[in-house]
Amino acid sequence: MRLKVWLNAVLFLMVAELAMSPAAHAQFSNPAAAPLSAMTVPQAQLLQPAELAHMLNASGTEQQPLMLQTGSRIMFAQAHIRGSHYAGPGSQASGLELLEKAVAKAPKGKLIVIYCGCCPWNRCPNIGPAYRRLRDLGFTNVKALYLPNNFGDDWVAKGYPAASGE
Repeated sequence: MRLKVWLNAVLFLMVAELAMSPAAHAQFSNPAAAPLSAMTVPQAQLLQPAELAHMLNASGTEQQPLMLQTGSRIMFAQAHIRGSHYAGPGSQASGLELLEKAVAKAPKGKLIVIYCGCCPWNRCPNIGPAYRRLRDLGFTNVKALYLPNNFGDDWVAKGYPAASGE
């Protein structure tokens, strides 16, 4: 009986160690980006959906923010904010490269709004790394669109301006 308990304890510790290792997360995202969840974006840099919708309706085209979707291409093709651009998944190195290309010619003070909406805010793997990369590149006016549930519920279902396709 004691041997069985001891073997179960050893097995438990081995599984726990594997689950916590960086390699366990590699298949899902860039391990270096894992700690940068959406929850790492400062509260003052969050933009509410109604606020952005109002901004898009009120300002002329020269004052429009640069809006970048930092989630999956499939989600972007299904629905995205009208006038936004696909910038690649922020949780992947390839996505961060696309993001850099998307902002390469933008002035450092330009209002940039990033969003994803792939899943609930507290589980989004894309916003935090994208926000950090833009700040590291010297952009000073970066906002993250706060979508607490997902893009469909918090933007599309509310009737805010959306488009589909590439």
